[in-house]
Amino acid sequence: MTTMTERARPIEPVEGERTFEDVLRAVEEMDTPDGYKAELIRGKIIVSPWSKLRYLRSMRALRQQLEQHAPEGHIAESSPFLFSFPAAGRAYGPDLYVADEAAFDADGRHADAAALSLVAEFTSVSPRDVDWEEKLQVYGQVVPVYLVVDAQGGEIACFSDPSPQGYRAHKTVSFGTPLPVPAPFDCKIDTTVFKTT
Repeated sequence: MTTMTERARPIEPVEGERTFEDVLRAVEEMDTPDGYKAELIRGKIIVSPWSKLRYLRSMRALRQQLEQHAPEGHIAESSPFLFSFPAAGRAYGPDLYVADEAAFDADGRHADAAALSLVAEFTSVSPRDVDWEEKLQVYGQVVPVYLVVDAQGGEIACFSDPSPQGYRAHKTVSFGTPLPVPAPFDCKIDTTVFKTT
């Protein structure tokens, strides 16, 4: 019997020069166990579990709210797809995202991060620093809106207005307080559902 832990596990790259495309292809071709995803974080392939079951209601509620305000032609999803950030040498499989539906017309196994209008990550104990540091920096250069649902802290953060140096705007509210989400969504998220997470 194989035992998988909840902690993310890095897989060291094979020795020798490998391009971003080589490593991304290796991530895409990995046969990860059911319930696990592979991402390219800090130049290493990281295999970690998908979100916990208890996040389902919160993720669904957030997705439904975002769908109503998504830019035209964009869809809100939590399907396990990778988005590549070639300039940063990263590829992430967000917990929830809003992206241009046309990005999924290709035959490939990953989409270009330029298709994203919003990403939401639900924190867990293990990869907490990845959501708050690594992904914040990378998303902050490309993705218009980044939401971090911090179940451990009982709050949700909204980062917006990306720039080459990262996000220029940030707002955090406690669960139960409406969260304003700026353009291209221009809405308020009801965060009461996150209290049960």
